[in-house]
Amino acid sequence: MRTLVTGGAGFIGSTLVDALLAAGHEVTVLDDLSRGRREQVAAGARLVVADVAAPAACEALLAARPEVVFHEAAQIDVRRSVAEPLFDTTVNVLGTVNLLQACVDAGVRRVVFASSGGAIYGDTEVIPTPETHAANPASHYGAAKQCGEAYGGVYRLLYGLEFVALRYANVYGPRQDPHGEAGVVAIFAERLLAGRPATINGDGGQTRDYVHVDDVVAANLLAMETPHPGAYNVATSVETDVSTLFGHIARACGIDAAPLHGPAKPGEQRRSCLDVRLAAERLGWRPRVDLAEGLANTVEHFRQARGKAVSDEGADGLGEAPQELGASAPRA
Repeated sequence: MRTLVTGGAGFIGSTLVDALLAAGHEVTVLDDLSRGRREQVAAGARLVVADVAAPAACEALLAARPEVVFHEAAQIDVRRSVAEPLFDTTVNVLGTVNLLQACVDAGVRRVVFASSGGAIYGDTEVIPTPETHAANPASHYGAAKQCGEAYGGVYRLLYGLEFVALRYANVYGPRQDPHGEAGVVAIFAERLLAGRPATINGDGGQTRDYVHVDDVVAANLLAMETPHPGAYNVATSVETDVSTLFGHIARACGIDAAPLHGPAKPGEQRRSCLDVRLAAERLGWRPRVDLAEGLANTVEHFRQARGKAVSDEGADGLGEAPQELGASAPRA
């Protein structure tokens, strides 16, 4: 099958591209490389460097004529969405509308949209939170994801474009960016492996639902064929507080260390955990990767990447000191 993955040079997107190629699909990657990395795009995929909100994205769709498009590209920093709402809207709303219109023009059958569970639902006392819960986004990022789903519904009604929204919880795993607001697992792992302290914002009691990237990719593969388009939570339905998460990562790193604590982020959700029964019923999907197992393979990825970086630095005498980053409780 001909497929196209926006954001296919990034963390989730590149992992999805690998799985699509392994399954025998033809893959075009659309990525502006602002966060994605060219070297993460598998050799079997065709890379088009373009902004999802630009006319070049439409041209790429028309040239590739994919049957299914996976829309992973996004502005993912919640804090930046609040600080720069017009930029966030340009990427996450206008970019999505641009893509949807291009899909209609190119005869695409289905779009699988990377949405967000916690950011759309906001604070809720219903834990785990089902898809039927009212949307109450507390950030521009969450509002943009909700808007993307709404536009997907419009394009389904007006043009028959099949639309599946996967509402991710907090995705983690190999290739996660340790230099971004959303990657607390990667941030903790990189800092601990470098022998640096890691900082938890707040008391560490805030909870999130951590789902491994391999499980997220499995949900995407099922979503491309399901006879039940709609919105689905992709999560584990297990709450883990940030202090417990830190302990798991420290043990995987083989380090006996305590975190530092900084001030809590104003307006941060206290709890976030998603109900996955609908995905199990209609997609036949269930999370398979245990948190401890997933964190161990994620830490091993960063250990190997760090070893390679140290080796490269020794070879050329150059190198950049690890970026000084604190960590925040992640968003979904």
